[in-house]
Amino acid sequence: MTSLKLIRTFVLAAVTAVALPSAAPAAINIAIGVSVGTPPPALPVYTQPLCPGDGYMWTPGYWAWGPAGYYWVPGVWVRPPAVGVLWTPGYWGWGGSAYVFHAGYWGPHIGFYGGINYGFGYTGVGYEGGYWRNGGFFYNRSVNNITNVHITNVYNRTVVVNNVNRVSYNGGRGGIVARENEHERAAFNERHFQPTSNQMSHEQAMRNDHAQLASYNHGRPQTAAMSRVGERSNIQQQRVSNGVRSGQLTPRETSNIEHNEQDIHQQVRNDREANGGHLTGQERQQVNHEQNHASHEINHDAHNDHERR
Repeated sequence: MTSLKLIRTFVLAAVTAVALPSAAPAAINIAIGVSVGTPPPALPVYTQPLCPGDGYMWTPGYWAWGPAGYYWVPGVWVRPPAVGVLWTPGYWGWGGSAYVFHAGYWGPHIGFYGGINYGFGYTGVGYEGGYWRNGGFFYNRSVNNITNVHITNVYNRTVVVNNVNRVSYNGGRGGIVARENEHERAAFNERHFQPTSNQMSHEQAMRNDHAQLASYNHGRPQTAAMSRVGERSNIQQQRVSNGVRSGQLTPRETSNIEHNEQDIHQQVRNDREANGGHLTGQERQQVNHEQNHASHEINHDAHNDHERR
């Protein structure tokens, strides 16, 4: 597909001096993007997973670009890099000759994210999912899935959404028509934090998962959202169960897949025991690689009807 040819990549970085909490790590105001000849697919419809607990914040899913084209990065609950910061989602925007990706960032206020309605409080302008007060984050239960979670800082405020479509880009043919306002412009000039290491590893894992490619899933990714980064084993187990119920997976295929998953789980347990309950960066990369292989195996076995004939 020549229309999906990668045109260029660029990095823009600038350090600013707006104060954040003293406990916050060093940060820069950074935007990383690629430009592509065709726009990303529509945003998939999905249900927000249950919040893992107090202190987590929702980051919506988005279409990213890799060597094989667009791929879906599932929405996920993550811990922010510092108290008092909010997540401004990344977005695709028409740059005059191509669609350019503007990376998301953490900061004290929500900036411009293309007017894209990502849902769950990200209506296209600002954020209606919660706010910080006295060092704690307060959740709006009308747009956050916090049912049966022990979170005491909650309130209920109805969110009115004017943009109800699933268009995933700003400008260009068929794109959202929105421009940054004065407050969003000011937010962009504040001191920012780049995505956390968890967010970056999350995107990288999805980049290597064939099932997340738009060219494979036709805009309907099998994994659209996660409760936490690294929760892929639970999601893949659900995919196996769905394959068994639908008859797409034979008992032998199911047994092989589950045996591989058990090996991965045992490896993770062994690595954690050897490292005081944690995984090193190299070990995380290895687990992601093995989960990618397991995901590919599930996809292959669930769509190999021609091999059984």
